[in-house]
Amino acid sequence: MARAGQRRTGRARPDPGAQRRRAPRPSEKGIIPVLAGIARELDGAVRRPPTRPAVRTQFQVAALLVREERARVMADASLTAGKRDQELKRLDGVATLLAKIAVRDTTLLTLLAEDARVSDAARDYKATVMRAGGLEPPEETAPPAPAAPTPSASSPSSAQPTSPAAIPAEKRVVPRSVISRQLANPFLAPDFEAAAERTAARARRLAGWELLEPLFRSFEQAGPGAPACMPLPEARSLSASFGRELMPHQAQVVAATARGHRTFLLADEPGLGKTAQALLAAQAADAFPLLVVVPNVVKTNWAHEVGMWTPLRRATVVHGDGDKVDAFADVVIVNYELLDRHVGWLGDLGFRGMVVDEAHFIKNKGSQRSQHVLALSERIRTRTARPLLMALTGTPLINDIEDFRAIWQFLGWIDDTKPLGRLMTALEDTGLTPADRGFYAAARAAVIDMGIVRRRKADVVADIPARRVADLPVELDGAAGRSIRAAETALARRLADRYRSAEAARAGADAADTVGGEVDLDLARRVAAAELKDSSSKTGGENVFTMVRRIGQAKAGPAADYAAQLARNVGKVVFFAKHVDVMDEAEQTFAQRGIRYASIRGDQTPKVREKNIDAFVNDPDVSIVVCSLTAAGVGLNLQVASNLVLAELSWTDAEQTQAIDRVHRIGQDEPVTAWRIIAAQTIDATIAELIDSKSGLAARALDGASDDDGASSKDVQLDALVALLTDALAAERLG
Repeated sequence: MARAGQRRTGRARPDPGAQRRRAPRPSEKGIIPVLAGIARELDGAVRRPPTRPAVRTQFQVAALLVREERARVMADASLTAGKRDQELKRLDGVATLLAKIAVRDTTLLTLLAEDARVSDAARDYKATVMRAGGLEPPEETAPPAPAAPTPSASSPSSAQPTSPAAIPAEKRVVPRSVISRQLANPFLAPDFEAAAERTAARARRLAGWELLEPLFRSFEQAGPGAPACMPLPEARSLSASFGRELMPHQAQVVAATARGHRTFLLADEPGLGKTAQALLAAQAADAFPLLVVVPNVVKTNWAHEVGMWTPLRRATVVHGDGDKVDAFADVVIVNYELLDRHVGWLGDLGFRGMVVDEAHFIKNKGSQRSQHVLALSERIRTRTARPLLMALTGTPLINDIEDFRAIWQFLGWIDDTKPLGRLMTALEDTGLTPADRGFYAAARAAVIDMGIVRRRKADVVADIPARRVADLPVELDGAAGRSIRAAETALARRLADRYRSAEAARAGADAADTVGGEVDLDLARRVAAAELKDSSSKTGGENVFTMVRRIGQAKAGPAADYAAQLARNVGKVVFFAKHVDVMDEAEQTFAQRGIRYASIRGDQTPKVREKNIDAFVNDPDVSIVVCSLTAAGVGLNLQVASNLVLAELSWTDAEQTQAIDRVHRIGQDEPVTAWRIIAAQTIDATIAELIDSKSGLAARALDGASDDDGASSKDVQLDALVALLTDALAAERLG
């Protein structure tokens, strides 16, 4: 009887973590009853806000296990149809309860996103729940962390980012140029100031408090309604190298760096010149050599910007295994996808600064690229006192306030468990604790003062022109790029052969003596005109039109990639292309990334066209409109966007201007930026320069000149071929 009474008492006051003493019924065996118990427990906890971190962890684990168990049941061939339906019905009951819980606190839904961070505590709890349900937790697949001393109360958390030593040896490479640099400078002098910097701040009054969660929440609870931006000094000068000038808002960041500030979360909107600010900040801080980690699509543009803003500094771009890397360069540019191969030598090169472009790429701390970035920044901080660390992103937050976590850790403001250095000192100096009413506002201000800089176009509208064209050079890699460069070489060779033949026919047998002399530009133009005539008659072989078409096809991927980044940063984006296949590839890219788009093409009926325009203008979920340069270049009002991407070049400035004017028109209250995608080191770059040089034709036409658009397009085509020919002849003379 006593045992029976104990059983009744156990049912009256269940303990979710304890094993039941009576034999469970068949329906109570397995993982589903355990998940149901957790869901009931969560239902009660969420009814008593605020939702604690432990409750959020329980919700995430329960929801993930429901998802995994459903997939397992669906794939289990040993189950009968009736048994499978029964199990799925039970899982639906748990899922329904979890959905009701999420309705009460919608922030829980962010824990179920594909890139949501799963903490170590969540993994441990998941293993506990699985064992309670009779399942064996899977073995961890992450590489083991390197051996380290047991952390003390004052040492960093043992949960460190992946070190270069943890990367599989077969993936690591060390370029020959790097070995040469190491031999030239076999050791780096110790920096004792760096060690002093790491031990300067000791937690005292706040030692027992959980501070990271309140810091994150301070940006939700204590925001004044204005962009977060640290106080910036007024710049004394707007001058940069070789006659270039900064805009006032750019010069402020450079001035702050010159005064000694060394960490920045630079979150200006796209189009406000973050790249120039980062490079000139590195110049002011003498932070060379500088490591720059970027998305692949802007890798070449960064090298171009180094040449523009810091022309006395050499840049090198890491491709593939780094065979062409110049390890003695001042700026090393690498894309995220290559870090796994190069993180070892990058960590040992002795960088004095590091810039991470599109820093929201590292928001998922569990991803390999995030771990590599964090390991590199930690390595730099270990070797250099107060290095320049800059995270550039127009959208530091994507889903949740915790998207800040990896960026702040890269900047050295926090580690896995607590604030560090100057941030910890600033929190101590407030005299407040998280239990005090004023803590959240003071904490938010302390973080912003660490280096958060956020300006919108609307904030600095006086600094920037109402309309501008920004070129974004991209490298054409792979087989397509090699094929295009080979075709361009063959076309240049054919032009040179024609020129020499024409020269020989005109001058007679002694013409060979004149080949090494100056190029006859009049003859070069006649040769180019003959080639253009043959190309227009669609004769066989590669010509300037087919080559430009292939370049457009090769640029489709990078152009769509950049448009997708812009859409996530600024919202509405207009994407212009000339050819249907380029539009098709762009739309496929957007669909794969879950970005909603509308399409405006020449073969659409007026009704379909109006429907798609209305979707882009009025539906906030439609981020991009993909437009035909010819079909949508006139008659459209798309001023809901202030950014557009020109994926392919037209042959005239007028056609380009008409496209830009779809956005830059009455009703537009923001500066407009047209991002023109240029294939670097190809005839595409020459065509862009020629279009710009002939941009005065439209103005002259408005003033009564007789230039027509057809003539100007032929001029660009002809001049492009002349440039190709003269470059080929010059190379022959030098070779």
